[in-house]
Amino acid sequence: MTKADIVERVCDRVGGFSKKEAADIVDEVFDSMKAVLETGDKIKISGFGNFVVCDKKPRPGRNPQTGQEIMIEARRVLTFKPSNVLKAALNEG
Repeated sequence: MTKADIVERVCDRVGGFSKKEAADIVDEVFDSMKAVLETGDKIKISGFGNFVVCDKKPRPGRNPQTGQEIMIEARRVLTFKPSNVLKAALNEG
């Protein structure tokens, strides 16, 4: 599913919006989520799951082509943990 597909579904299911207005709403939701995650806060969507930013420490690694040891820098990664409701819905069929 793409962002355009999401806009299409919002437009069809909610109604009363033009595609441009639906696209603006979807963009605003994504921008809001991005802003919250950039600050390091987590997003909890009831019945769907949690988006959490985790800090990874630097660690030694290896270049798979040359075998040379390298240091992998510290970084932040986004993780998603689905809710029990979502897990149950995925495993019903």
